Amino acid sequence: MNVLQHDGPLLLESGQQLSQINIAYHTYGTLKQDKSNVVWICHALTANSDAADWWPGMIGKGLPLDTDRYFIVCANILGSCYGSTGPLSINPDTNQPYFQAFPFLTIRDMVQAHILLRKHLGLEHIHLLIGGSIGGYQALEWSLTEPGRFGRMFLLATSPAESAWGIAVHTAQRMAIEADGTWGQPNADAGAKGLATARAIGMLTYRNYAIMVEKQSDADVAKVDDFKASSYMRYQGEKLVKRFNAYSYYLLSKAMDTHNLARGRANTIEAALQQVTVPTLIIGVTSDILCPVQEQQIMAANIPNATYVEIDSAYGHDGFLVETPTIAGHMLQWLEK
Repeated sequence: MNVLQHDGPLLLESGQQLSQINIAYHTYGTLKQDKSNVVWICHALTANSDAADWWPGMIGKGLPLDTDRYFIVCANILGSCYGSTGPLSINPDTNQPYFQAFPFLTIRDMVQAHILLRKHLGLEHIHLLIGGSIGGYQALEWSLTEPGRFGRMFLLATSPAESAWGIAVHTAQRMAIEADGTWGQPNADAGAKGLATARAIGMLTYRNYAIMVEKQSDADVAKVDDFKASSYMRYQGEKLVKRFNAYSYYLLSKAMDTHNLARGRANTIEAALQQVTVPTLIIGVTSDILCPVQEQQIMAANIPNATYVEIDSAYGHDGFLVETPTIAGHMLQWLEK
């Protein structure tokens, strides 16, 4: 992992600023002399910059994103906790962690951090921009913030604006964190039980009825407690608590709620999408209940030069991370056009 230390202030969309920021990032492969082989991956909510780790089978020698062919960049998003500046970072103005004093973020602020890193790396053109879920929010915003910068864009299980459904889910998750009596305390573990509950709520939208029934049903018809599904939900919550914190989760969920391509650009989402100039591949997952295919269909109908594919997966929203062979096949076919 590499870390860019940017000492100048970063002005945020809210009007607040961060006086200095760190941006953690990974690169894979070798940059060509003419810098024409750049692939930039924008990651999802609780992921990190090590895309080869969280997207197995996709990045590496001889794999779809071949490191013998491409120079691949993935940066940890602003507000996260994997090396980029976030709520647990030290505020240089106070020499104390930010915690709840960390300023409000939007998806556009994350993109501004990506642009700082792009400039630091000396990259004028990005051959392929990729984003799934909130990574797709970043990619869409970036495509309109720096039009003409990208050769192609690949969007998976994402949307052009956070839906009322998504905002409602995030609000329920934040309510769980707020209900934790430790929330707001000045330590890294504050709100941990609430975070576990928030993750469990999220899992209900990342998966779906069919996969939960298939994988988490109990064979014992006499059982009245200690159900497999209950254990699974607790396990998922506890697992996230070991690698994430409630401050970042709360902040980033609020940032997702701000996502709307039309804000400041157009009167409708459709009109904003029509401003996207980069050829775009859009993949929707038919069983996704968080970013359902209707949202991808809106993008496909309004982005000029868009290619739309629907894939089947038992895994709902998480299908964009699970169905790698199918997704890679569609991506490679599209890139060869």
